[in-house]
Amino acid sequence: MTKLVLYFSPGASSMAVHIALHEVGAAFEGKPVSLARKETRTPEFLAINPAGKVPTLLVDGRPLTEVAGCLFYLARRFPDAKLLPAGDIEAEAQAVSWMSFLASTIHPARRQGLEHANEVWRIADARLGANRWALGDAYSIVDIHLFRLFWRMEKSLQPPLATLANLFAHRDRMMARPAVQRTIEVESGIGYDLPA
Repeated sequence: MTKLVLYFSPGASSMAVHIALHEVGAAFEGKPVSLARKETRTPEFLAINPAGKVPTLLVDGRPLTEVAGCLFYLARRFPDAKLLPAGDIEAEAQAVSWMSFLASTIHPARRQGLEHANEVWRIADARLGANRWALGDAYSIVDIHLFRLFWRMEKSLQPPLATLANLFAHRDRMMARPAVQRTIEVESGIGYDLPA
């Protein structure tokens, strides 16, 4: 049996991988680390992940990093959870397109100013449209990644509902999922210790 260990910081990007682990029902060991106390910069952690970032998912002791990589691994390792489309190359390509957009455009947007952040979130809202999930009718790792980024942005930027109605509806659907509720419960219990 594969041993999984997730190094995570409550409320950080690692939350997406934490949700996915609950979605697939995998047995795993969670190891919370504090970004505010720079616990990802210790020699011990840097020996595991030289980038000093979370998520870091150990798979039988081998480190796997970056949200998209960890989510992809979990989706493929646990296919019964149906977190990625199978056998539909266009749907698979759409998943990769979304994940690239989230990592390269959405995630760094806040550092480029409020106006830019609002613009890229409007693009994400239009891209989601009236779809139930990012890939249409099928829930996937894209939804997990999108939710975590929106959840964090919503708390800091507090956008008006009318400007991102599709994303707010998506957030509500995500909040109803037991895996999301469980992750928020665990991470809230530890406390959000994010850097300013």
